[in-house]
Amino acid sequence: MSTAAVAAPTRTGQVLADLLPASRVRDIALVVGGAALTGLAAQIAVTVPGSPVPVTGQTFAALLVGTALGAGRGVAALALYALAGLAGVPWFAGGSHGIGVSFGYILGMLLASAAVGALARRGADRSMPRMAGTMLVGSAIIYAVGVPYLALSAGMSFSAAVAAGLTPFLIGDALKAALAMGLLPTAWKLLDK
Repeated sequence: MSTAAVAAPTRTGQVLADLLPASRVRDIALVVGGAALTGLAAQIAVTVPGSPVPVTGQTFAALLVGTALGAGRGVAALALYALAGLAGVPWFAGGSHGIGVSFGYILGMLLASAAVGALARRGADRSMPRMAGTMLVGSAIIYAVGVPYLALSAGMSFSAAVAAGLTPFLIGDALKAALAMGLLPTAWKLLDK
């Protein structure tokens, strides 16, 4: 057997969280931690002139949680985040809670965490180009739910909702994607050494 065949273990079908020793306690801690990370990242909020939706770290955290935890735990973490915010925990963007005009983005994050988690399980978090595609898919899902919800809840036309709830966020999303493109593939490379 060659040394190349022995050197790097195969981790196909795994996400980063799977590398921790398996237990119910691990899964509960990861779900609660994922929800808390999303809530903390939502507090990094910058008001966008002309938009009722701020730029936050929340979408980055939600996509990172889904990718690192996998679809099941990622959805559970984002569901916990959403339900706790609905119950009054002030950890939506800027310390808000309850249903507001940006709640559609939270619903989109929940769905996006499932998609990026499933893609990560297929190895989409192992290289920069594949991670870029994963972030693009996740972001598209978030906007596909968030923008129409914004239009309906704020009484805007769809084009006004795109102008207020999508266009101003594209540069920030590109920066978040670049960060994820460096972070997750690098983590895998370090773990495979």
